[in-house]
Amino acid sequence: MEHDLYEMALAARLRAYAPYSHFLVGAALLSQSGRVFAAGNVENVSLGLTMCAERVCVGMAAAEGELRFQTIVIAADSPKPIAPCGACRQVLSEFCPELIIISYTLSGIKAEYGLGQLLPEANQGMLD
Repeated sequence: MEHDLYEMALAARLRAYAPYSHFLVGAALLSQSGRVFAAGNVENVSLGLTMCAERVCVGMAAAEGELRFQTIVIAADSPKPIAPCGACRQVLSEFCPELIIISYTLSGIKAEYGLGQLLPEANQGMLD
């Protein structure tokens, strides 16, 4: 399944909208029900309005009623695998603090993280 998610992330990367940075990122998010949501990053001339591929996937899934996830696979043309930015980490933790994140370069270098490793104590102090 990981290879399939990687292929979906690669395909989504090619549909990214990145006219400013030219840094295309694709992601494929696997829900607990087995559905996959794949998307690329969407840039905006107003940098703060740019949406990372990870958050686009979450938005797509939430719009379809999927709110629990297992894994996200990310693909980017970088020398080392990228990790989600802070905003993406926070959004992902809203739905799945135990999410597995697998990131690949186009040359196949892989890194794997647990979301809790990247965003420890994310929900400490929140109301139950």
